[in-house]
Amino acid sequence: MKGSGLFSVLSTLAFVLTAVSSAWPWPGSPNHNIDALLLRRQDSTSTNTDTAAATTTESAAATTSASSSGTITSAAGSAASGSKNATKTTSSKSTAIDPRLPPGGIAMITPAATDGVQYYKVGDYITFKWNYTSLSVTPTAIDVLASCSLNDATYTITGNMSVEATGAITWDTGNFAGAATQPFPVASYTLVVYDAASEVTDVASAGYLAAYDQYIFGMYTGQPYTPLNEFKCATCSGTLSMHEKQAIGVLLMTAAVTVMSFTWFAHGFGAFS
Repeated sequence: MKGSGLFSVLSTLAFVLTAVSSAWPWPGSPNHNIDALLLRRQDSTSTNTDTAAATTTESAAATTSASSSGTITSAAGSAASGSKNATKTTSSKSTAIDPRLPPGGIAMITPAATDGVQYYKVGDYITFKWNYTSLSVTPTAIDVLASCSLNDATYTITGNMSVEATGAITWDTGNFAGAATQPFPVASYTLVVYDAASEVTDVASAGYLAAYDQYIFGMYTGQPYTPLNEFKCATCSGTLSMHEKQAIGVLLMTAAVTVMSFTWFAHGFGAFS
């Protein structure tokens, strides 16, 4: 019984040693591939770590470059910073105008409002001068016209005139190109001044120049010279009208009654005795 017990112990010990030697990864054994796989996995992990670090460095460089150019972006091209958009865009500055302000206008200097209605002879020089009022945005250029409702014509005094603090224009009506085909009638005219970049009928916004058409003036043409012996009065006549004859008759009758009455009173007082 002792021999069989000893044999059982030795058999168990040999079995354990065989199992341990089989499990240990000796070089050349199949378990050696497991060690190589573990080593490659560690190398791969190290490589990924280095790649992530490089990506982080490139992202920081990209962010720094983008910040210097005025636009903040992430490495992936996103413009988000937390939950807010951090992208900066370049925009032109514009002047804020209170919409409650009135449109710009014109105040006449020459002729002044106190001068009353002016009449100009066709062929003479006409000077207009004005100031701008309530103007927040200065137009690049203006057009100046003279409009006549009698013949439904518009005469261009000047176009694309540069804008100064005080506007002034002298119109030579005797050297007007359009007068040959569209002569000036004897009538009233309206001075029109408006922004050359818009139309006369446009409604101006607050602070912008509105079309001005408040000044009215008259124009007339002179008659050619006629010698006195050839002059004929259109309203004159050599014969008296019926009304004129009646007036003369009343005057003569009144004079006769006056003379007769004076003679009668004078004779009654003995003036002629």
